[in-house]
Amino acid sequence: MVTFFRYSNQIFDAFESWWEGKEARRIVGYALVGGFFIALLVIEAKRLDVLPASIAASVSSNHFVAIDVAFTLFLVVEIIGLVVGLATSVADTAGKQFEVFSLILLRRSFKELVKFNEEPIEWSFEAGREAVQLVVVDAAGALLIFLTLGLFYTLQQHEPLTQDEVERWYFVAQKKLVSNVLLFVLGGLGVYTSLSALLTGEEVPFFNAFYTVLIFSDILIVLISLRYSSTYHMVFRNSGYAAATVMIRLALAGPEYLGTALGVVASLFNVGVAAAYRYVAPAAQASAQRSQERKAFEQSSGETPPEEPRESPS
Repeated sequence: MVTFFRYSNQIFDAFESWWEGKEARRIVGYALVGGFFIALLVIEAKRLDVLPASIAASVSSNHFVAIDVAFTLFLVVEIIGLVVGLATSVADTAGKQFEVFSLILLRRSFKELVKFNEEPIEWSFEAGREAVQLVVVDAAGALLIFLTLGLFYTLQQHEPLTQDEVERWYFVAQKKLVSNVLLFVLGGLGVYTSLSALLTGEEVPFFNAFYTVLIFSDILIVLISLRYSSTYHMVFRNSGYAAATVMIRLALAGPEYLGTALGVVASLFNVGVAAAYRYVAPAAQASAQRSQERKAFEQSSGETPPEEPRESPS
């Protein structure tokens, strides 16, 4: 098992080192800009009626779709960063999930532009009211989540799951293994989504599916952490962050207005968990320390109780 974890760590460490390097940033930059311009060119080719009929059927003629393509690629990049960060800190990953969700809300607000068929945009109160309302609601929701993230990171308090170096190595190794599996799932899901859009024209809810996978991975990490620490405040914190992921998944699947509101509530819940942990953790640690000191005192004193003090003769 140790050898297996070492191979998994080597794979993860090699990818993490490459992903955080200059070469990966340069490739990502080229891919985002290139994807945006390619989408614009393909859409323009559709408008000029120069695409083959088999391809033209699945291509939009609205230039604003190119913005959606660019934002989708950017979100995929952010999700890869989320998965890579999963091996470092559970709390940081919880914040990263809301970073991605806030960007999804911004993407949805840009996506509403597709409903305006005219270029340049023209709209009336009757025709464009709902689209404008959704743009405002999603953008405002993203802004509120952005603000709560600042408070969340301020309240965050990191605590090692265990003081034992060997146990810590095993815990990190298992998180890296989960990250490797998630990267594989992310790649497969991306290929399936792309092929489905190109061949059938049907849009697969990529981010909904991936957040469903994240729910299971968060629960798995909570269960793994119980092997190394079963302290109540730590279990509650990790489980609370997993519950926030469930709320994000429900927000993505819910109606537009209610889903955005639920996402904001989930971000506030995350802040509440961080604040509660910051308040409870020191008290719980002090209580555990007193319990250890009492046990140590009882062991050092022995099982025989001290003799009763004798009364001095009068």
